[in-house]
Amino acid sequence: MSNLQAQAIRPALLAAVIVIGLNLRPFLTSIGPLAKVIGRETGLGFQGTALLTLLPVLLMGALAFLGPYTQRRFGARRSILFALVVLCLGTALRSVADQGWLLLVTALLCGLGVAAVQAIFPGVIKQHFATRVTFVTGLYSSMLMAGGALGAQLTPRVSDAAQSWQLGLAWLAAPAALAVLMGAAFLPRDAARHRTGSDARSLLARPRTWALMACFGLVNGGYSSTVAWLAASYQMQGWGDAASGSLLAVMAASQAVAALLLPMLASRHPDRRPWLWLTLAMQLAGFAGLAISPTAAPLVWVALLGAGLGGCFALTMVLALDHLPDPGRAGTLSALMQGGGFLIAALPPWIVALLRDATGSFAGGWLMHAAIVATVAILALRFRPGSYARAMREPAAGLRQPV
Repeated sequence: MSNLQAQAIRPALLAAVIVIGLNLRPFLTSIGPLAKVIGRETGLGFQGTALLTLLPVLLMGALAFLGPYTQRRFGARRSILFALVVLCLGTALRSVADQGWLLLVTALLCGLGVAAVQAIFPGVIKQHFATRVTFVTGLYSSMLMAGGALGAQLTPRVSDAAQSWQLGLAWLAAPAALAVLMGAAFLPRDAARHRTGSDARSLLARPRTWALMACFGLVNGGYSSTVAWLAASYQMQGWGDAASGSLLAVMAASQAVAALLLPMLASRHPDRRPWLWLTLAMQLAGFAGLAISPTAAPLVWVALLGAGLGGCFALTMVLALDHLPDPGRAGTLSALMQGGGFLIAALPPWIVALLRDATGSFAGGWLMHAAIVATVAILALRFRPGSYARAMREPAAGLRQPV
């Protein structure tokens, strides 16, 4: 592809980034506002409903490790398109998911599709937007959060209008189909495929990869828990489905704004840690507010929490890409970080459900996440820009690598 052709395709590719990103979270955020009616109609309790978040997030983690292999075997474009078709199918099947087991199958299909896209897309961004990685990564992250806001806000309204919670979930197949069409039209054809399997094994030998996994996973565990239980926690206090869904939408909208703006602000300096600590402070305040006085200022708590979660997600994605100059290897590192991270992030919603069943309140779960945020703030001390090259260097025999 010539430089002129590459420049011409970028606006169209950017449009594809936006539409695809918008489709990667609504299948998760649409569950929370309807959790009560889903549990009643399918027989799923709090722990069963938690599986609708836990299972796809587990898949998003486990299958992310296969992202480098999938890209090498089939190419980025073909893999992403197939994954989007699977997401569309899983969402559409929710129109007939009148039993708990079938709804869980749709969650697995959606998780499978999203896992593949998330594992491959950051490397595509680094390759095709080499001079604007921070901005486009922030835009992509922002679209993930904006899609989550739309899912939470519109799903209960569609459900009410259609008098069917299944159709309230399944309408999201329409934007997923649009993503398939946009991807087919605008994703670049794959160039020669690079060997990435050895890179994955090599990167897994580095403690820094595992440190990135831990930070990404612990923070996104907070996202998984709020997506699963924020609406339900306020429904326990008498809020309706639409009103509690609006809270989730406010959180997701705050995520979208922070995911877009904070990487742009952080791009002025190579050290991302001060901005990471800002996002962690916002998360800490949000979780503490939800635990200690949830009705005092719910919009403030969820806006702070959303901004902290969204900004931290985007900055962590940028941080992983910062570590390596080569797009292929940076994309592999990002996929591994997401793989281990989402495996960690799948567990907290289940733990929050157990704590709620044991105590009758969600406060214990929110306090757990506040403590996790403080732990991540300490782990982030290691991510000095000057440590990137040394942390990613091939380990010599018998030498311990820095984390």
